[in-house]
Parts: sequence; C-alpha cells; structure tokens
Amino acid sequence: MNLILMGLPGAGKGTQAEKIVEKYDIPHISTGDMFRLAIKEGTALGKEAKSYMDKGELVPDEVTIGIVRERLSKPDTEKGFLLDGFPRTIAQAEALENLLGDMDESIDYVLHIDVPKDKLVERLTGRRICPTCGATYHVVFNPPKEEGKCDHDGAELIQREDDQPETVRTRLEVNVEQAQPLLDFYREKGYLASFEGDKDINDVFNDIDKKLGELSE
Repeated sequence: MNLILMGLPGAGKGTQAEKIVEKYDIPHISTGDMFRLAIKEGTALGKEAKSYMDKGELVPDEVTIGIVRERLSKPDTEKGFLLDGFPRTIAQAEALENLLGDMDESIDYVLHIDVPKDKLVERLTGRRICPTCGATYHVVFNPPKEEGKCDHDGAELIQREDDQPETVRTRLEVNVEQAQPLLDFYREKGYLASFEGDKDINDVFNDIDKKLGELSE
C-alpha cells in the first residue's frame, strides 16, 4: 500500500506513523530521512542537494523528485511506503503521480490527521524540554513526576522559543495555507481520507486501520 501522511504540527503524525509501519511492514519515509540517506550514500543527487542545503537554500523540485525516485526504488518499498513531509506543493504532487505512473504504481490513500487548531496550540505550547539530557515532556499529556523538573537529572525544564503561543499560532497558520491546496487536490482525486485526531491515540489508529483494511477487501 502506497500512503501519504498529512497533518499539522502537533497532530500526532509521528505516533500514527509508528503504528502503521509496525502493523503493515512498510517503511516510513520522511523528507529529511530521504535527503540524509542520499547524502550519506554520496549519490549524484545527494551531492547536489547538499550543495543547496549548505548554502541555506531550498532544494529545487527536480532534485527532490529525483531523490524520491531513488528512495522509492529501494527493495524495502516492495510492499509499499508511507511518505511523510512530501509532497508539499501541487507541483510536487503532480510530479509524484508521474513518477509512480512510470513505476506502474499509484497512491492508495492520503491519510490526513485533522485536529482543531485550538487543540494543537494546547499540545504544542505545553511541551517542555530538559536542557541537559533533551528529554521531552508535556504539562498535560506527559508531565514530569515533579513539576518543572526532569525525571532523569532533576534539571529545570524549559519552554522552547518556538513553543510560545504566538509563535505556534503563526506557524500553524503558515502550515494551513501550505496544506489546504494539497488537501483539495487529493480530495478531488478521491485519495483523501481524513481522521479525527482529537481522540485517544489508539482510537485514531483503529480508524486508520479500518480504512486501510478496505484495500485488501
């Protein structure tokens, strides 16, 4: 099964990706992982991507698409894949369709984890980090044993600058603007499957699992 995972920051994509990968034995392919692998393997496209990244520039679509093609050609994608963080634009989505068409493949579902923005603000602004060991907590969903202190080393927990409420709201607005055209594109294609993400983690996965079960019917 060939899947794309979408959702705003804080929607719980990482958790659901782990569950999907574990049950269906397909690789979770994030944009960052793809670039790191191509650079590590020293492919021509990896070197080209690195030259842009080293200058702090965006990697052009044609290079990104080439790296996606290389990654999707690897043996571990035989049963399918879960793409995360790609595509980000309509142009990339169309290029992905063409790429998959060349491979006699297509997208089965675009899994969209939908959580109200207010809930996302609550989730993201509640995050606390240990500055010494890097452990992550949440004041509501995963609090430390002692308020404000790391369970591992007792250090005072901090709130990162980009987890401040106004910063979070701005980041979400930008993400909504970027994601909406893509969601509309996949909805029109009939690939989009949206799930209510403001539920228990296992309930969200059960909804996704039920939808994916339709592929084998």
